[in-house]
Amino acid sequence: MPAPERPWRTYRRRLELAVAPRLISAFLTLLSWTVRLRLLRGDDLLARWGRGERVILAFWHNRAIVMPLQLRGQRLCIMNSQSHDGEIATRALERWGIRSVRGSATRGGLRGFMQLLDAYRKGENLAVVPDGPRGPRCEAKPGIVHLAKATGAPLFPVSYAASRFLELRSWDRLIIPLPFSRIHFAVEEPLFVARDANEEELEAARLELQARLDRAGATAAATLAG
Repeated sequence: MPAPERPWRTYRRRLELAVAPRLISAFLTLLSWTVRLRLLRGDDLLARWGRGERVILAFWHNRAIVMPLQLRGQRLCIMNSQSHDGEIATRALERWGIRSVRGSATRGGLRGFMQLLDAYRKGENLAVVPDGPRGPRCEAKPGIVHLAKATGAPLFPVSYAASRFLELRSWDRLIIPLPFSRIHFAVEEPLFVARDANEEELEAARLELQARLDRAGATAAATLAG
């Protein structure tokens, strides 16, 4: 039986849940006022949204923090872990109109997967961080290609680069753009997974997703430097 949590730790966690989502949302608002955004190769994605189609968006964990700047205004559902950090992310995203379901590859994964399917059937786009919540960094787990198979939705890899940023020493090397920077979002061509795809084809799709996510990051960085 696990030892009870110490009172000071409980208080700290409650304080974090009360304050951190507000701080994250305020920071995103500051960025939205001060940064210059550019979307690269996004015509197909925007056209599908214009036709009312739904998609699955994929981005690495270290590129997640400012995705709400580009995705605001879309009906979107994302899966966050059942951890304390996942609760903070859920509350912060809620302030930006992004709904969350809870689960991960290690805890509540099946439940989260089914909730994402339900969200898609109800008309929401899906967002998945394929190397979350704890890595390995930039290595896609198989759940996202199974989700693409189950829904038949196009899977769009997205990444970004910023002219001025902080890179944290976290496991994912989180990239945080700074105010007054330029941010280039790059969208790669969508990946389609057949509903009758076998395990070999699913593994090929997973590896291709990794390659396209890395390519999207490289494209964003190259155009920003140029």
